[in-house]
Amino acid sequence: MSIFRKKSISDLVAASKTGTTLNKELGTWDLTMLGIGAIIGTGIFVLTGTGALTAGPALIISFIIAGLACLFAALSYAEFASTVPVSGSVYTYTYATMGEFLAWIIGWDLILEYLLAVSAVSVGWSGYFQSLLKGFGITIPTAFTAAPGAVEGATTYFNLPAFLIVMLITVLLSLGVKQSKRVNNIMVVIKVAVVILFIVVGVGYVKPDNWTPFTPFGFDGIFAAAALVFFAFIGFDAIASAAEETKNPNRDLPKGIIYSLLICTILYVIVTGIMTGVVPFTDFKGNEDHPISLVLQVAGQNWVAGIIDIGAILGMTTVMLVMLYGQTRVSYAMSRDGLLPKFFRTVHKKYRTPYGSTWFFGLVAGLMGALIPLDELAKLVNIGTLSAFILVSVAVLVLRKTQPDLPRAFRCPAVPWIPLLAILFCGFLMLQLDGDTWIRFIIWLVIGAAIYFIYSKKNSHLNKEINK
Repeated sequence: MSIFRKKSISDLVAASKTGTTLNKELGTWDLTMLGIGAIIGTGIFVLTGTGALTAGPALIISFIIAGLACLFAALSYAEFASTVPVSGSVYTYTYATMGEFLAWIIGWDLILEYLLAVSAVSVGWSGYFQSLLKGFGITIPTAFTAAPGAVEGATTYFNLPAFLIVMLITVLLSLGVKQSKRVNNIMVVIKVAVVILFIVVGVGYVKPDNWTPFTPFGFDGIFAAAALVFFAFIGFDAIASAAEETKNPNRDLPKGIIYSLLICTILYVIVTGIMTGVVPFTDFKGNEDHPISLVLQVAGQNWVAGIIDIGAILGMTTVMLVMLYGQTRVSYAMSRDGLLPKFFRTVHKKYRTPYGSTWFFGLVAGLMGALIPLDELAKLVNIGTLSAFILVSVAVLVLRKTQPDLPRAFRCPAVPWIPLLAILFCGFLMLQLDGDTWIRFIIWLVIGAAIYFIYSKKNSHLNKEINK
């Protein structure tokens, strides 16, 4: 069937080297920083409080479960990224293994993941930024502090800080990957230093009695928290979308993906252990939005709490930077295949960036964060990402079967077991999400399918080649 037509890997690689190409500026260090920049943010500074109330001290196990699900998927990503060094991440891999329609659906899925992630994090960034300003006696008019209806008992119209930070990031991304990576690397080094500072200061105040009972809500609590804190790991997959801007993608992409994920998992586990060791998990009730600061206040280290706020602001900034970067590269690849209009693959002659796509999605994400309360919609980011992880793991199995002799610079170990474990873990976490999230996700996919059959199917470059 024509909707399952595939692009050969050689054609995908050849297409990436023709026409207006992107600058190759990234090495292993940059990719690792890109991954850490995407991962360490809202998860460690915000979600740990809600996670502690859901699982208690056993939140450590929840992070390990979520981290394992990501690690299994990361090994699959690493194999594909080294074999098919082309922009588009799992969208491109699916096009080569399972056909155009599924590739479109997963590309549409990634748009959901990245857009909502940028918008949701911009709202969290705005809250921390306003808190920091208040420390200097500066307040923003209430009407411009949140989306309409987001604050009970207050009249709000527009979240101005959330909109402005997304616009600032859009400007930075439009100027080129070299400038973006420099800013990202600096902010990542600072925020990791802030996390390490928390660990060094907090470890001396740990009271082991606070870890008892360790599993107050049993396995149900652990699994529910794992599905929640999975959001904390989202972002490492965006590294794969940087394939065409990597100097040596066969070597650097797998390293960047795996290094960043391992570093962040270790930091998450240590921070969670200290948090629940200093503060009884029940005390996070009512303080879910600033759990790290609460721990330091309980420890009597208020001077560090201010530094943590700065680290949180930088952490969320890099998350938005990498997510919006990944979004523009996926849409660039989809447009190059004809599934999206030409506008999305327009590359700036001077800066060599897909500036049309960058500004379009930057404006959409900025307006969503400024105008829409995203508490429930943030769950869609999780389900979208988990489905992408499942599909890339399936794709590895398919490609191993259909093209066993294809040169692979990095090979996922223990195939088929590692991809199958990724499918099992991610599928299990998807089942922990509520019914409303599933309904919204299905509606989004139905809208995507309609767009494919109305526009993308007939405008596909592969379709035009077949029908010549």
